[in-house]
Amino acid sequence: MPEQKRDYYEVLGVSKGASEDEIKKAYRKLAKKYHPDMNPGDKEAEAKFKEVNEAYSILSDPEKKSRYDQFGHAGVDPNYAGGGGGFDMGDLDLGDIFGSFFGGGFGGFGGGSSARRNSPQKGENLRANLTISFAEAAFGCTKELELTRTEQCETCHGSGCEPGTTAETCPDCHGSGTVRIQRGAGGFAFSTTTACSRCRGTGKIIHSPCKTCNGAGSVRKRSRVTVTIPAGIDEGQAVSLRGQGNAGVNGGPAGDLLVAIRIRPDPQFRREGTTVLYEQPVSFYQAALGAELEIPTIDGKVKYTLPAGTQTGTTFRLRGKGIPELRGRGRGDQYVTVKVQVPTSLTAEQKEALHAFGAAMGEVPAADTEGGIKGFFDKKKRKH
Repeated sequence: MPEQKRDYYEVLGVSKGASEDEIKKAYRKLAKKYHPDMNPGDKEAEAKFKEVNEAYSILSDPEKKSRYDQFGHAGVDPNYAGGGGGFDMGDLDLGDIFGSFFGGGFGGFGGGSSARRNSPQKGENLRANLTISFAEAAFGCTKELELTRTEQCETCHGSGCEPGTTAETCPDCHGSGTVRIQRGAGGFAFSTTTACSRCRGTGKIIHSPCKTCNGAGSVRKRSRVTVTIPAGIDEGQAVSLRGQGNAGVNGGPAGDLLVAIRIRPDPQFRREGTTVLYEQPVSFYQAALGAELEIPTIDGKVKYTLPAGTQTGTTFRLRGKGIPELRGRGRGDQYVTVKVQVPTSLTAEQKEALHAFGAAMGEVPAADTEGGIKGFFDKKKRKH
């Protein structure tokens, strides 16, 4: 019994009321999935690819789609029950289809993609990490970075040919770098364009390769690059160096070098954007009576008068003592947080002095094993 064909809408996985764009999108997805180039030797995928293309050829044509919607398979193929024969893609060039769908960017499909294979191409970008100090990030610096990259061969100047010789235009692809291949199975025929195997898509054949680069036109070298770090750069930001990446192909420009910045922590300062944060330790005596302090900043020490009675956790601002704006004007501020330090080791005399202070403040100190407040006042009584 002849094989019954599946509904074309079912084949593409769309509803009968699907729009032209929905049909095209569904076809594009399935054609990529089942294309013979993506499934070499897979007969099942080849059959599905044929089925998908057959469905799309009907549903993408308004006249055929109308007949199919009204009469089904009989409206577009009277022999549809004949076991799959009778449908012929003829000289349909799938390169044109895929080129229009994917902008020439899908594998070897489409003349557009392959035609660019032997045209000038920009080299690959490179990435590197560079660690600098807190101060170098704040004020900028110049560093040298060592990296391995491909550079244009100095012997052949990128041609790949031994000096004094030239390359021959490939006779198979006539310099285009691509060839067209006809394929077919079970009455289904199509053509694709792919890279020329003889010249490997370059469009030229080198008979006398350059001995320095073996015909590649470029060589891998260890190089030193100078990196200028702008003032105010922050953790995770990057510096881009144009033309410092891998060499271009077929006379194209070199790629770029992207340097990601890492900043070593500073023992004194922390940073939030352009703001510098610092903790200033002060004694109980200084906090209570006030003091003239020398505050460290990224520019050096500055004087600051601490008011009497300053509490721990108090924060004050030093204007313009923060990080410079990146490629801009002005600077951030530095915020200083006061931390009152409590002594951890006291002499007997210091303890007695503190007990007296506590009594003067109306506080009742805890009993002290070394005499404490009682011993202190006993000594006072004996003196009288």
